[in-house]
Amino acid sequence: MLSAINRHPQPAAPQPPRPGPHLIPPRPQHRSPLALWHLLSLDAPTVAALWTLFIARISHISLPWPEPAAMFVAVWIIYAADRLLDARLLDARQLDTRPNATELEPRHHFHHHHRNRFLTAIALAALILVYLLICIDPRSLHLYALLATLLAAWMLLIHARPHSHRLPKELAVGLFFPAAIFIPTVARDPAIRLDLLPTAILFAFACTLNCLYLYVWEHTAPTPIAHITTRWATSHLIQLATTLLIFATLIFATRPSITNLPALACAITAAALITLNAHRHRLSPIHLRAAADLTLLTPILLLPFAR
Repeated sequence: MLSAINRHPQPAAPQPPRPGPHLIPPRPQHRSPLALWHLLSLDAPTVAALWTLFIARISHISLPWPEPAAMFVAVWIIYAADRLLDARLLDARQLDTRPNATELEPRHHFHHHHRNRFLTAIALAALILVYLLICIDPRSLHLYALLATLLAAWMLLIHARPHSHRLPKELAVGLFFPAAIFIPTVARDPAIRLDLLPTAILFAFACTLNCLYLYVWEHTAPTPIAHITTRWATSHLIQLATTLLIFATLIFATRPSITNLPALACAITAAALITLNAHRHRLSPIHLRAAADLTLLTPILLLPFAR
C-alpha cells in the first residue's frame, strides 16, 4: 500500500487562485475639489459669471440674477460640448485613422467616460438656459444671438476642417469670451463702450495668454498641426505675459479709479501665470490646469472695492 501510494501520490489540494491584476477591484479614484472643478467643466463658467458681475459693478450697473446665471449655464454647455466633440478621438473605431487621440487630456477622457451623463446634463442645462434667456434684457438677447451665430460658425470650422487648417482655439477664446462677458453691461449703456474698450482688450489678452500657457504645459513642443500663430506665441510666452503685466499696470496707474479695476485684475492674472509657470513642475497636470483658470478669478480680490 505504501509503495502504491509512493508510486501514485495523491494530488495536492487545490490552492485558491492568486489574485491577478484583473481580479483586484480598482480602487476608487479620489479627486480634489479643484480637480473636479476642472473636470466637470465648471472652471470657465465660473470665470465668465464672475467677470460679468465684475464689469457690471465697476460700470455702476446692477444686473438681475438671470444674466450671470445664463452666462454660467451657456458657457458650461459650450465647454462641455466642445470637450465631448474632442473626445470623439477616443472612439475605438477612429483610433487607427486619428492617431492624435493620444494627445487628449484628462478632461477629455473624463468627458468620454461619462459621456451619457454629460449629454443628459447638457440637455437639462439647455432647458434651464431657455428659461433664463426669456428673463434677460432683450437688448442683451439680441447681441447674444449675433454672438452665438458667429461662435457656431467658428466651432464648425474648428471641428469640421482638417487639423492642419484649423483656426487656433485660443484666438476664439480671446474674441468670444470677453465679448459675451461685456454684452450685459454694454447693452444697457452703449455710451461706455469706448471707456471699456481698453479693459476688454486687456481681458481678451489675458484669456488668450491663459490658453497659450495651457497649451505649452500640455505639449512638450508645438505640434505640427498647431496654427502658425500658436507656434509663434508659445515661443514668446514670457515676453507676452510681461507685456500684459506692464500695460495693465500702466493703465491702472495712470487713471486709478473703479473703472480701471479690471486692468489691475489682468495685471494680477499675468503675474500669477508667470509665477505658476515657474513652479509648474510642482503640480499634477490636472491641478496645474485648474490653477491656471484660478488666475482668472482675480476679480474676487477686487470686488469689495468695486462699489
